[in-house]
Amino acid sequence: MTNKSQPTNLVEVKNLSKFFYQRRSVVKAVDDVSFYIPRGETLGLVGESGCGKTTCGRTLLKLYPATSGQIIYDGKDVTGNLSRRELKAFKKSAQVIFQDPYSSLDPRMTIAEIVAEGIDVHFSYSHKQKHDKVTELLAAVGLTEEFANRFAHELSGGQRQRVGIARALAVDPDFIVCDEPISALDVSIQAQIVNLLIRLQKERNLTYLFISHDLSMVKHISDRIGVMYLGSLVELAPSLEMFEKPLHPYTSALLSAIPSADPEHERTRERIRLPGEVPSAMDPPSGCKFRTRCHYAIDLCAAEVPTLDEAKSGHFVACHRWKELAGALGEAI
Repeated sequence: MTNKSQPTNLVEVKNLSKFFYQRRSVVKAVDDVSFYIPRGETLGLVGESGCGKTTCGRTLLKLYPATSGQIIYDGKDVTGNLSRRELKAFKKSAQVIFQDPYSSLDPRMTIAEIVAEGIDVHFSYSHKQKHDKVTELLAAVGLTEEFANRFAHELSGGQRQRVGIARALAVDPDFIVCDEPISALDVSIQAQIVNLLIRLQKERNLTYLFISHDLSMVKHISDRIGVMYLGSLVELAPSLEMFEKPLHPYTSALLSAIPSADPEHERTRERIRLPGEVPSAMDPPSGCKFRTRCHYAIDLCAAEVPTLDEAKSGHFVACHRWKELAGALGEAI
């Protein structure tokens, strides 16, 4: 049960932007994004490669400084400069699982040393206490004690990602950014890792931001889903509602690309194909960024930037024509 003195939302992102400045241009990687994540829930963040998902997650964790906007964590604004003590407390509470288990583990360290690295920073444990904690963490992610003295190159991809999860859990966090944690793994292993994350969330009351381009897995793990396009959030809704009644043309196109388990449906269904290429984040289109690839774009779409409005309770969409298109988009998938 949530403590009534705690804010309902563990994470609140308000008008967050992260720009990368180059000599003669600006890359708007994350552009005026807002969302919230209630305690104990999972927000899935999806979109094509380069849409800003990972940058958003890393900015939220203060791995990148925000260009503008606010990051409210556990009721406190952590956007700007924090004292050393405040930053240490934030980094203990908010952890990350990286995308590539092959490059995110130090090849010169044993698995025990990798998992214990955060323990050494945040706790004053005796040698035995640390050993017991590492053993407990390995067991929690499905690895036996004998893995402690091995090196990363001796492990499979799935085993390495389990080590990455154990490392994130080592400091007893409340919030974890899962940055495409299954994209580098074999398909046969992906479901195991997602199910492990779901189990750990229930056992430890964790809150997740789950970043992925695999919509099927996102549906399986997420309570709510946000869809990003070219640095902006175009739709945000409860998971099942997003899949059944998308309100944005881009979301509808993404959902139509998911393979169907029914061979007959897969053979007869019609996939929505988007024309052209994703524009550059250095020179995005005026108005709605998606308009250059949208089958429903009108003059208004080029003239005005659509705001992320609440179309119905808990379902937000940034589209000038969502009311007209709602029925057609649902039928398209």
